[in-house]
Amino acid sequence: MSRIALVGPAHPYKGGGARHTTELAHRLAAAGHDVVIDSWRAQYPARLYPGQQTIDVPEGEPYPRTHRRLAWYRPDGWLTEGSRLRSADLVVFALITPLQIPAYLAMLAGLRRGPKRPRTVIICHNVLPHERRPGDLALTRTLLSHVDAVIVHSAEQAAQARTLAPDVPITAVRLPPHLPAAASPTARYETERARLTTPQQCRLLFFGIVRPYKGLDVLLNALARVPEHVTLTVAGEFWGGPEATEQLIAALGLTGRVTLRPGYVPADEIGDLFAAADVLVMPYREATASQNALLAFAYGIPVVTTTAGALAEHVRNGVNGLTCAPGNTADLARALTAISAPGEVSRLRSQIVPADPEPAWAAYLDVVLAG
Repeated sequence: MSRIALVGPAHPYKGGGARHTTELAHRLAAAGHDVVIDSWRAQYPARLYPGQQTIDVPEGEPYPRTHRRLAWYRPDGWLTEGSRLRSADLVVFALITPLQIPAYLAMLAGLRRGPKRPRTVIICHNVLPHERRPGDLALTRTLLSHVDAVIVHSAEQAAQARTLAPDVPITAVRLPPHLPAAASPTARYETERARLTTPQQCRLLFFGIVRPYKGLDVLLNALARVPEHVTLTVAGEFWGGPEATEQLIAALGLTGRVTLRPGYVPADEIGDLFAAADVLVMPYREATASQNALLAFAYGIPVVTTTAGALAEHVRNGVNGLTCAPGNTADLARALTAISAPGEVSRLRSQIVPADPEPAWAAYLDVVLAG
């Protein structure tokens, strides 16, 4: 048995990063390890993240041994928190954004005080952010060079990390499923039944926070080129507000074919949202990894995705979805036209198999514990 500390977001923070930290803690504890989560009570200033940061209802089972002692406005506590974790055998930091790095560097300094020093690992959800700020590169290089090992979720991310920290062991491992609790296999069949009563049209869904790198503008331009029976719902927080998207929709003459649903989608509303869709579209210009394709498959919905990063690793072109080139309006329009043809959604849907999380998590735990 090892004593393991996970440092990263957990409930009441929302999103994939918090779910991943929590699921990792549960699985390490189930494997017999003594695990704590050292989380945030204030991760970064609201002005640096314009969306909703926390939620009231958990998206999964919270991990009981979660401490929320870290705060961006209390740098005096970062070193202390690092010293507190010196009794651990392994300390794993979840890197979501460079905004966390000053706190992590201070904690690493605290860990080095005293005769015993635990092994330290960084899990990079993104080695570098998609939209960078001054200093992000230097901060990330410094952090990666101060730990014993780095874990990333794609070969592309591993190559990027090696350019920043060539002397640190870096391992790429597939990101295992950590879906919202509502996304159970039975939800797929509930969704199938709901879909039987819907009109004959092709209803696309764009799901998740709307940021420039996710290519919603590419999707809207592609939608303007495909048959009118293809419609789109955009559900998620808009980075900077929906005004620019609304203007583009109007300019493209898509007002009657696009529905905007701004705001974070709680886990208990995801089922209804996917029940009203035929296809999930992921038009990202760039990406590291995403759980959204697995979420769609849990509800029996095929996926159209670009091949950016590891985005398409679960999508078999022509089997459970279609792939296209990143940032290419014409190629995305081709894929949308193909999937909206009569019978194509049903054909793809019949071949969807929801992911089995167990093998992926077993491999993931091996990598974390080897760190």
